[in-house]
Amino acid sequence: MERRDFLKTAAVGAATATFATPAIASGKRQWKMVTAWPKNLPGPGVAAQKLADRITALSGGRIEVKLYAAGELVPGRGVFDAVSQGTAELYHAVPAYWGSKSKGILMFGSQPFGLRADEQVGWMVHGGGQALYDEMYGRFNLKPFLCGNSGPQWAGWFKKEINSVDDLKGLRYRTTGLASEMCSKLGMAVQAMGGRAMFQALQSGALDAGEFIGPWTDSALGFYQVAKNYYYPGVGEPSSAEECAVNANAYNELEDDLKQAVSYACESLYNPVWMEYATKHAMALPKMVEEQGVNVKMLPEDVILAMGNAAGEVIADLREDEDELTRRIVESYLGYRKLISEYMPYADNGQMNARALNYKY
Repeated sequence: MERRDFLKTAAVGAATATFATPAIASGKRQWKMVTAWPKNLPGPGVAAQKLADRITALSGGRIEVKLYAAGELVPGRGVFDAVSQGTAELYHAVPAYWGSKSKGILMFGSQPFGLRADEQVGWMVHGGGQALYDEMYGRFNLKPFLCGNSGPQWAGWFKKEINSVDDLKGLRYRTTGLASEMCSKLGMAVQAMGGRAMFQALQSGALDAGEFIGPWTDSALGFYQVAKNYYYPGVGEPSSAEECAVNANAYNELEDDLKQAVSYACESLYNPVWMEYATKHAMALPKMVEEQGVNVKMLPEDVILAMGNAAGEVIADLREDEDELTRRIVESYLGYRKLISEYMPYADNGQMNARALNYKY
């Protein structure tokens, strides 16, 4: 998908959309899925269409899901409210966008220095996370599901090199979720915006730097045209879960087998979406370096340590949040993070370190 192709689709105005009453005919439901993404944006836009198609297929066509990209029915950042209020039946987005609803929501998407994509599933399924996810979103008349993950994100695109923590102070930087709070504690001027807006802000000079996702998606959006220094690791988002949330009334009206179809459609896409990101990021990165002149750089160790300390302050603040449910979410997350972190040096970390050694293979 070329950048110009999906940007054209994103320009479709909301005035062209119609707000039809949900139809149930011959046992079939017609559901509207609204998304936070331009149509077929490499990564999340592609994943959203896959989810719409899979729900339709697994329901045997008894739920027909039509996807509306950002701006076609509601703005991208309006999908949460649209589904909560019943304007649409479900949305595809990321929890990192909904911090204004509750800080506790942010824990389900990504946590600075937190859980990897596979560990996120471990917390949700085996550590009590899903019950807390359901409880939080239930406040907003939503039934939530994780349905994909970008895997490790990048620290992003910088016009100037970062050599010390002092270089971060006053830096106008695009990010979202808890990473925003981490960066703010380091004196960065954080701004939240979509990918297309980030490109324009970098181009105009309104931003000095910003992160979006990773090489596959970022190259499609053309960030390399306006900033050449591409930094890793993206410690603000060691993974970033994508979610589907269904209007609770619409979900509760479903027969049990259709509820299972929606649930399994989300669950069954998590790993394929995650691995598509990983594979296509790996394919896109060499091209960015060799053909587009991108300079790949690692954040200095003192910067990473400062970010880690700032992230610790963010979590400490959340442990004292006025919302009792948010406090329970944080404690559950921290318990699972400790459990899995103590095991991984023997398991995945050990394997990755062994694979990186210099031997003939």
